[in-house]
Amino acid sequence: MEADGRYKWEVLALLWVAFFLNQADRQVFNVVLPLIKADLELSDVQVGSIATVFNLTFALLVPVSGYISDIYSRKWILVIAIAFWSAATMMTGFANSMIMFILFRSIATGGGEAFFGPANYSMLASYHKDTRAFAMSVHQTSYYIGIILSGMLAGYIGERWGWKSAFFVFGAMGLVHALVMLLRLKDKREVTTAKEKVRFSEALQIFIRTPTVLLLTLAYSGLIFVLVGYLTWSPTYLYEKFDMSLPQAGFRSMFYTHAAAFAGIIIVGRLSDKLAVKNPGSRLLLQAAGLIGAVPFILLVGNAEVPWMIYIGFAGFGFARAFFDANTYTVLYDVIPEKYQASVSSIQMMTGFSVGSFSPLILGYLKPVIGLSGGFSLLAVVWIFCGIVLLVTYRYFFSHDYKRVH
Repeated sequence: MEADGRYKWEVLALLWVAFFLNQADRQVFNVVLPLIKADLELSDVQVGSIATVFNLTFALLVPVSGYISDIYSRKWILVIAIAFWSAATMMTGFANSMIMFILFRSIATGGGEAFFGPANYSMLASYHKDTRAFAMSVHQTSYYIGIILSGMLAGYIGERWGWKSAFFVFGAMGLVHALVMLLRLKDKREVTTAKEKVRFSEALQIFIRTPTVLLLTLAYSGLIFVLVGYLTWSPTYLYEKFDMSLPQAGFRSMFYTHAAAFAGIIIVGRLSDKLAVKNPGSRLLLQAAGLIGAVPFILLVGNAEVPWMIYIGFAGFGFARAFFDANTYTVLYDVIPEKYQASVSSIQMMTGFSVGSFSPLILGYLKPVIGLSGGFSLLAVVWIFCGIVLLVTYRYFFSHDYKRVH
């Protein structure tokens, strides 16, 4: 028992590094995008299309990966997923056309990463029962740290040794960790059969028939739309607007937002739990307040003419988004019976990333017309709309869906 108690922390460490590489790998392309665009003479629409296909591939495969993770060995799914996306990342370094980028970066890398998420969280949860909340919180830090450090490191490598080297380095790190996972990671539970699991069609019916879930998914889609556009284009925005180096643009575009989000999610998570004791719907109000409260900061990012004001915009934007992030799955699970929660959440994720996948393409199309400044400013409209949707959701949450489940 004592050995098992120690091993669950090793599992946390293994998955922390894996999630770090998962998020870092996504950000590499965004940071070295200006170099890729110049080297291959791609248009803004073309580079936006590469990011769009990546997120669309990810979205379409997430429900499949969630179902498979309930049937087969999570260890092998994780090892194969990491090795696959890491190999695809290295192959991206050999790309010399938009078609090759879509093949290796968008489809292969995006597909590999889609199979990581569901197995990753369920593996961690299986080892951590009494320590689950703490383990999940520690694990989430790899998301913020991965994006921040990869932004700086990828820019440094790309500026000195070329954008291809950035893909080679991050891909190689992933392959090494896949080997470590193969040697050290163990499955917690026995592999079960598909017959014992909830049918996907049943989860889909629950999804469609629950107004709160539909409205939450609409708001979630708007959240992802803005975040994907920001992650894709903000390094380029600073690089072009202020003539920064790639390491500077990669680090500064990610650091202020995610450092503030890190602080915000800890504060809001505790606040949400306290308020929900008396009013479970308060989580929805916090989410709405976060999206609407972020609007002035998004406009500041799009219209400020000096870097320090944009950094304030980044930080405010990141802190406000934490109001949504801290409550996303908690609100969803409040209105979904437990046995359907994993499947319904994968449908929500599929829908959100499908919608969000078009953000890089749209911003790329608008860039020659109104610039990234104008494009970022328009993103504020999306979150105003989503905030209003969440206020409407508050009504359905109490009038029917919450009472039905509880």
